[in-house]
Amino acid sequence: MATNTPAPRTQRLFHSLPSALSSLRTFTASLGSKGYLLAVGAIVLLVGSALSQHFMTSRNLISVLITASVVSVLAVGQYLVIVTGGIDLSVGAVAAVSSVIAGLALQQGTPWPVALLLALLTAGLIGIFNGLMIVYGGITPFIVTLAMMSIARGVAYMLQTGRQVAIEDQGFLAAFTGNVGPMPAPVMIALLVTIVFAVVMAQTRFGRRLFALGGNAEAARLSGLPIKRDIIGAYCLSSLLAGLGGVMIAAQLTEGSAIIGEGYELNAIAAVVVGGASLFGGTGDPVSAVLGGLIIAVILNIMDLLGIQAQPQLIVKGAVILLAVLFTSGVGNKLPGALRKLLFQQRYTGKPAAEADPVGAVPASDKEEADARH
Repeated sequence: MATNTPAPRTQRLFHSLPSALSSLRTFTASLGSKGYLLAVGAIVLLVGSALSQHFMTSRNLISVLITASVVSVLAVGQYLVIVTGGIDLSVGAVAAVSSVIAGLALQQGTPWPVALLLALLTAGLIGIFNGLMIVYGGITPFIVTLAMMSIARGVAYMLQTGRQVAIEDQGFLAAFTGNVGPMPAPVMIALLVTIVFAVVMAQTRFGRRLFALGGNAEAARLSGLPIKRDIIGAYCLSSLLAGLGGVMIAAQLTEGSAIIGEGYELNAIAAVVVGGASLFGGTGDPVSAVLGGLIIAVILNIMDLLGIQAQPQLIVKGAVILLAVLFTSGVGNKLPGALRKLLFQQRYTGKPAAEADPVGAVPASDKEEADARH
């Protein structure tokens, strides 16, 4: 009689898969968040160099860094919010309205530092409004920033009034698209932002309070920490950095536009998550968020060089996010056991389901008594 028993080699493969996943999870945990990211980054670089001869050229690598610089700036701001247990979905729209305001100011002959200040001031006010609505309005961050995403994008369209907001100020363009020594200005800006906020989170009371707020908001409140002020400050900084990112994009495109930054909020969140931060707050750091964004940018660049279309790239980016969460969170600890249970239908006691007593089965003692009667 034929059976469905798998071949010994296949059965051994199934048995070894959960153990392999458990070993991989242990290895990535032992590296720490930055070690894990550096290891993954090194693997991605090796794969890219093997798949395309153009990948490791200086021109391509600089292009990747410039492309990732804006997302890095937004990711740092997004991290400041996520570490508190919140989220900011408005950063892409804030980038758009900041780019339009900077462009309109420059068209009116405003000196570029003043135009920059106006754009950042607008972004900062948006962030303060978000924080006030969350703290005093009692509305969840998701809803507040989702609404602001729509409001800010609409304001940008109204300010643009359907016309092109071209930017021709050479000082402005040089400041955000030129070079600082051998390094492109956008990369230098992203590097400075990362260093500044890495120090803020590691060395200042404000940074430690944000960690405490994300770890346990009620304990932070009972300890007398100024949690309302800190939440407002986190959202203000997130919007300020989004405004800076919008100005950087405007300089690269030589125009302010209401469509700038579409989808960047998701890219920033993805960078933070791939960097190992928990959406529940209290973990991660700005450097890891930037490294997560760089890994995503490199993977997308490799697919561009291979001629892969945009739709499959979205699938790959989503898979990368899921794997990153799996191997940098506690969820990964449960996978080997769950997979073993799924493959072999075992109970947590280790007893195979096939050998378990079926529902409604007669106990052995009762069966013996029935046989004795007959």
